[in-house]
Amino acid sequence: MNVKAALSPEDIARACADAMWAEDDASKGLGMEIVEIGPGFATLAMTVRPDMVNGQRIAHGGFIFTLADSAFAFACNSHNERVVAAQGQITFIKPGKLGDRLVAKAREITRGGRSGIYDVRVTAGDTVIAEFRGHSRVIPGTWLPAQDQ
Repeated sequence: MNVKAALSPEDIARACADAMWAEDDASKGLGMEIVEIGPGFATLAMTVRPDMVNGQRIAHGGFIFTLADSAFAFACNSHNERVVAAQGQITFIKPGKLGDRLVAKAREITRGGRSGIYDVRVTAGDTVIAEFRGHSRVIPGTWLPAQDQ
């Protein structure tokens, strides 16, 4: 029996996130945390630290992009396929500020064959900070081994 037959889609998403998180030094190093995970969606959060603000004294766009990209990665890797980004685009709407807890909610828009599209909204409280769209590509491999039961 394979993993998909033994586990629910929610269990698979959580197990894939756990396996991926164990190796994700970048997201952990930036203080990100997984808030919620499920099949085709993920929510990650990160607090803007002093070393994340730019010369304008607002959150550097690269860190906002990285948070959105990490949420995108966890959402598209939630089906026990190894998936990477093929493209990502972000629109900055409002500035993030020092001390803000930024929350990135990624959701699957479409997935078929080896490709997928995911949207990520980054917020600080009720304020939308940025909108991100990522295109994914499946590569060989899985996160979870097949189980014989």
